[in-house]
Amino acid sequence: MARNASATSSADAVNWQAIWGGRTHFVIFDAAYGDGAAFRATVDAWRHDPQRPARLHYIALANDALPGYRRVPQADDAVTLDLLSAPLDSALEQLSARLDAIWLRGAGDAGTRFAHALGKLAEPGALLDADGLTHAQMATLARAGFAWEPGVQRAVFASRRPQAAPAAPRARHAIVIGAGLAGAAACERLCARGWKVTLIERHAQPAREASGNLAGITMPLLSKDDNLMTRLSRAAFLYAQAYWERIGENAIDSARCGVLQLARDAAHADVQRAIAASRAYPADFAEWLEAPAATELLGAPAPDGAWLFRQGGWIRPASACGAMLTACGEALVRRFGTGTVTLEQRGADWCAIDAAGVLLAQAPVVVLANGTGACAVPLAAGLPLSAVRGQVTHLAQGAAPALPFVLCREAYLTPAVGGWHSLGASYDEDADPALRQGSQDENLAKIGAMLGDAALGRAAPLQGRVGFRCVAPDRMPLVGALPDPDAAGRIERLRDVPRHAGVYGLLGYASRGLTWAPLAAELLAAQLNGEPLPLEAELVAALDPARFLLRERRRGEVG
Repeated sequence: MARNASATSSADAVNWQAIWGGRTHFVIFDAAYGDGAAFRATVDAWRHDPQRPARLHYIALANDALPGYRRVPQADDAVTLDLLSAPLDSALEQLSARLDAIWLRGAGDAGTRFAHALGKLAEPGALLDADGLTHAQMATLARAGFAWEPGVQRAVFASRRPQAAPAAPRARHAIVIGAGLAGAAACERLCARGWKVTLIERHAQPAREASGNLAGITMPLLSKDDNLMTRLSRAAFLYAQAYWERIGENAIDSARCGVLQLARDAAHADVQRAIAASRAYPADFAEWLEAPAATELLGAPAPDGAWLFRQGGWIRPASACGAMLTACGEALVRRFGTGTVTLEQRGADWCAIDAAGVLLAQAPVVVLANGTGACAVPLAAGLPLSAVRGQVTHLAQGAAPALPFVLCREAYLTPAVGGWHSLGASYDEDADPALRQGSQDENLAKIGAMLGDAALGRAAPLQGRVGFRCVAPDRMPLVGALPDPDAAGRIERLRDVPRHAGVYGLLGYASRGLTWAPLAAELLAAQLNGEPLPLEAELVAALDPARFLLRERRRGEVG
């Protein structure tokens, strides 16, 4: 199958019914995405085939300006597009998927290392269509299990390796605990895949805990070494921007007004200049502004420069939760105002039971997405999560400069939302739920320093909101099956860690729920549905809730 100019005609010539007939999921890997013509032609063929698979996954190597994996939301939830910006061999080595068809174009200069990875990813009977491969590449692919047709660069994967028996199908029904950003996103991503979901929330309405702030900000993170947190932030930010638009920006109270992040001092500015010089980010993603440009944009001194994130902005979290829950339709059953709920295992199912002993829901899968509330659930008791107090200050419109963008450094300042600016939030290590003047003064002092106005909000009344962030020691979220710390046995790798059967977590979002929630829920839904994962294997491992138990056991063995 050719790409670019001839992609459409080549795709139309494929006998798709013979290739994907009878499949539930069909996964294609394309080594040259080009202008996307082959992808569009494949989707068009899928859409017009009454015998098509229920889900089509298209994974392609793309020369994107931003490195890493990027899942691009589609209008049809049954179609998944993943763009991988990495060398062919490393992209395949980090891919979590089972491939049914492989298009290898323009790979003649890619060496031979990728062949082993393809052999590990290919399903029995997977088709490979290529051109321009070298004899060495074809020979290495043959050793990896691909049987070539005579005279052409077409092959079928026919490995003699024993194949693991497919997992027994289970009912696609889940209980989700918590109706904040994490829980609402989990409901939407599972319902979009045809799951039935029962959402349980102890409050009478969604978004009453950490997701209840008037406005939260969304922006990527940058680092000199492009570390795990930066890579996760980039993938999640790009996915979230497209996701919120697809869910329905008109139903979400938000503004993609941009975020201006000031450098802390001259030394910090030097690091940011080095990042800008080495990464060459597209200006619509991240643009470094030196002091004159940053000062002009801010209307106040910005002597050390700033990053401008044009696609960033603010969102009212409760409106995002409402839009996601509305998108679930009739597949979602809501159980609100339940108070304290306990989980009890009965056979292969989990039962959610209220304080009066009433059975609220029963399903083989339960997802804990209740933030700091998960700390009180015995199944999650071993997770090193902490509740960090955050007080947001509300200033009436007019009491702060009317900036058209979000301003941030040690704290953030939003444009007026519903007549109020949000400032903050504090990062306190106590459990006081009440507003207090000390935290408000700290918030105001930080914003005043950023704007060169020490008197900012000095006479403002004590107004705002206190929430408690759920934070892990490494500040990364927890996404996946929860570990069972009481299970015996040697643990050397994540896959060795025993898990609570059917129990999963979407936890530890700290102050980045608006950025992380959509992609984290997509990752968990893909895991539960047996689909290709939207992140590199290294990042998936970095989010695994069992990572802390593994580190603990390793330290114990070394000690």
